[in-house]
Amino acid sequence: MTQIINTNCLLALFVVFLASDTFGNDGDYMKRDHSLVRPFQGVGVILPHWDFMGNTMVTSNYIRLTPDLQSKSGALWNYNPIMSRNWEIHVGFKVHGKGTELFGDGFAVWYTKERMQTGPVFGSKDYFNGLAIILDTYSNHNGPHNHQHPYLSAMVNNGSWSYDHDRDGTHTQLSGCEVRFRNVDYETLISIRYENDILSVSTDLENRNEWKSCFVVANVELPTGYYLGLSATTGDLSDNHDIHSFKFYDIDDNVSQDEIMRRTNIIPNAKSFEPPREHKDDPKPGMSNAKIFFILLLVVVVAALVAIFAISYFKDRNARKRFY
Repeated sequence: MTQIINTNCLLALFVVFLASDTFGNDGDYMKRDHSLVRPFQGVGVILPHWDFMGNTMVTSNYIRLTPDLQSKSGALWNYNPIMSRNWEIHVGFKVHGKGTELFGDGFAVWYTKERMQTGPVFGSKDYFNGLAIILDTYSNHNGPHNHQHPYLSAMVNNGSWSYDHDRDGTHTQLSGCEVRFRNVDYETLISIRYENDILSVSTDLENRNEWKSCFVVANVELPTGYYLGLSATTGDLSDNHDIHSFKFYDIDDNVSQDEIMRRTNIIPNAKSFEPPREHKDDPKPGMSNAKIFFILLLVVVVAALVAIFAISYFKDRNARKRFY
């Protein structure tokens, strides 16, 4: 009888352990207190381990940061600080909307000191401390680009840099790559891996169940004790920005607690940035084809009226001469 009770206790403890952390490949395991897995379930307006604000809407299958409407903003923030030296994040998402040529603005994945603070950087705070992974769907066309949009880039900030939307953030980005993820009928994925001060970002945007490298940057120093979040915004242009999953994996291997605590005092920094491009003032908008057409039409109508008046005038004058 005692043996049966002990066995049941061990099974119960094992189930509780699996409920809190799930093992992945190579000894990595997903920590549920930093993750979001469908179906999303909350009690009222409470989502376990996460806060959300703005226009964020939680359903059982996705979390919508913004709807496909103008001037909307939403954010989702984990309220447990990350106390892992090395980690990996997998984000499943869909960005879609009615726009075929014009759409925006995009969303960002955050690992920052600050949390739940609204601002102009894809709905979150400017002059932040930490890491931003930005998926920008709209090009502001300020200065020459060497890439197309949508564009994925990374920025590390110590609180002293501003994200410049006119330059699409290219003067402060670590690196980036072109990405195509809008209006596809399947879930798209991004992987963010931070291990031994190396930041690696990969994508699975073609539903092939395999990662494609976007960029790898060495000598990136990030503290422990920061928070994970996501945010999105729309302006004159809009899109649905939907989060389908957010999985955090602890990949620490023989990292001491002293090392983890020591890294809480690190100031975020990166040794290299991409060369900045020249800032140029936005060009004045030119006339649309429709406006040019109506101006030409007005000129033709005025010219026709002048011609008709002139013809009538000279006919009347000639008639009077014959009468006298």
